[in-house]
Amino acid sequence: MSDVTRTKHGRPVHHWRRDLVELAALFTAVAVADAVANMIGHGPDGPALLVISAVVLCATVGFHTWWARRHNHAPPTADDTGARPDTAGQRTGSPTAMERAGALATESSAGATTLWRMRTTVRDEPGSLAALCTALAHGKVDILSLQAHPLAEGTVDEFLLRAPADLPAAEITRGVAHAGGSGTWIERADAHDLVDAPTRILGLATRTALDAAELPLALRQLLGRCTIRSLPAKAQGTASGPRPDKPADGAPVEGGLEGEGTVLRLQAPDGEVITVERPYLPFTPTEFARARALVELDTRLGPRIPRSQDVLTLAEGSSITVRRADTADVDAAKAMHERCSQRTLGMRYHGPVRDADRYLNHLLSPRFGRTLAVQTASGRIVGIGHLLWDGDETEIALLVEDDWQRRGIGSELLGRLVTLAVEAGCESVYAVTQASNTGMVAAMRGLGLPLDYQIEEGTLVITARLEATPVNSRLPYDQPQGRSEQR
Repeated sequence: MSDVTRTKHGRPVHHWRRDLVELAALFTAVAVADAVANMIGHGPDGPALLVISAVVLCATVGFHTWWARRHNHAPPTADDTGARPDTAGQRTGSPTAMERAGALATESSAGATTLWRMRTTVRDEPGSLAALCTALAHGKVDILSLQAHPLAEGTVDEFLLRAPADLPAAEITRGVAHAGGSGTWIERADAHDLVDAPTRILGLATRTALDAAELPLALRQLLGRCTIRSLPAKAQGTASGPRPDKPADGAPVEGGLEGEGTVLRLQAPDGEVITVERPYLPFTPTEFARARALVELDTRLGPRIPRSQDVLTLAEGSSITVRRADTADVDAAKAMHERCSQRTLGMRYHGPVRDADRYLNHLLSPRFGRTLAVQTASGRIVGIGHLLWDGDETEIALLVEDDWQRRGIGSELLGRLVTLAVEAGCESVYAVTQASNTGMVAAMRGLGLPLDYQIEEGTLVITARLEATPVNSRLPYDQPQGRSEQR
């Protein structure tokens, strides 16, 4: 029987009165059929009655079809992607798995919810999105935000969902697939995803405009979990004119999508190539356009770092200045290398000391991380600290000139670099040093953070977990606080 109601536990219950009525109708139909058969077989006008009966039956069928469609009892047509409600406002038929799971989850979780980010592809036709929303509603899933990414065929819809805590992700994706979604991807979200997309993108653009080191972080926050690599421009002769990858007007080359949409390449006018890989989820043209706009903004503004600086007083009374550094400080950093001992350089670079200078252009580039420099009152750099973006991980490295060691400069640099890592959203930082470098070990322990140690053939890797570290300091472009003063 098709007319069923649902108890509060979800079990279908049949109406016994409807069963009696249908059984009586069946007996009546058999009796009428027997009477008509006797009339046709024994009466003189049997063939005429047979034709009249057929006409009456056809007319009855036509009237019933018209009446059913007028009152929305007919099944949906092939091009109707939405679920039709019956006269009681409920969908006919048995409940889907997501509906049952959603009902049970709502009862058992008592208000507990989970945030999900979901992306699925639907057909680009009226009713597709409505069917998807209906399927989510039957699972007690609330849609907090929606972004549409148009494709050549179909549309990628990205949702931020609030679902009952006991509703599994598999049930959500199964219900979405039943409603016509394909290529569905889902992962846990957090409170940061509640910011609407335009506000978040404007914030990322502002951070990128103020600090060139923010571009990789902005791309990662914009595109989710991904690996970002930056390759500098290849050395090419310029005597014959402009390079082939640089238009005459200096406009940035657009780049493109590769690897079935999982690799995004962007190129700046100077030939630098930024590669973004996200194997678990292809990029959409909308994401490519947003990333390209950020790279173009960074290119148009040129090299830049926040110019604020903090003046500190060491325990013995000497004053030092801590500031951001970039490639403009390469010569000063090389001069500091010349004043450092072979042992100090060897502990920092873990390789041939004679090659240390050629790393500086990479280490000081804002594209690969952030660098803090410590300089004396005379302007001489005596210490450098690096926070380097290493794929999904973050490395910390320090170098302090021999005559300025054991004065707290390393601890000051390390604490500030960890603060920058927390502000950048890093989950952990690691330092690679030698087991005999007791100064670096003591500085890492002085952070008061959970540490993991790995030792292999004299090389020590110390990882500090930052999950519970509060963000209690300023961003690079905010006004300084405390004992420092800005100049």
